[in-house]
Amino acid sequence: MEYDLIMVGVSAGGLQALSTLLEGLPADFKVPLVLVQHRSKDSTTALCEILQDRSKLPVQEVTDKAPISPGQVYLAPADYHLLVERGQFSLSVDEPELYSRPSIDVAFESAASAYGAGVVGVVLTGANEDGAEGLRAIASRGGHPVVQDPRSAEVPRMPSAALARVPDAVVLSLGDISPYLASLQNVSATPTRRQR
Repeated sequence: MEYDLIMVGVSAGGLQALSTLLEGLPADFKVPLVLVQHRSKDSTTALCEILQDRSKLPVQEVTDKAPISPGQVYLAPADYHLLVERGQFSLSVDEPELYSRPSIDVAFESAASAYGAGVVGVVLTGANEDGAEGLRAIASRGGHPVVQDPRSAEVPRMPSAALARVPDAVVLSLGDISPYLASLQNVSATPTRRQR
């Protein structure tokens, strides 16, 4: 079984981190990539357009019940929780978690529930602890946890919190994450695991 989905959580410092991540992915990258970036509730579609300029892959903002397709980059919309179901997304207006909607934890936990060991979870730069519990949920179901080295993060609190919850996650500098993800797209979802 190959990986079904890559979930990426990011907050403060996210534009630079996501730009670097997307610029490094090849045009033939097939695993659907889901970006959960903390955004203000009045955020526009400008982020999606900026990321498209940096990506060889098509980038789209998620709409309710949108199908999950290979070779696509999906961006969680502002002021909604993004939930992953088998084969599609749904959106929720439940209360914010850790002051955030979209919440990384909510998205990661739903992906872990839907896809189990088929999920790669990636936690990048950010100023709170959102994503730590979600990454632990992914790891606990056999998924593959990856964390940006806090020393390479613009704001290290989020990746540090993720490592505290999932200490055996793969730890990589920002520039090394894209090549690593590219190397995963053709390997088993039960890899020989985790080096730091």
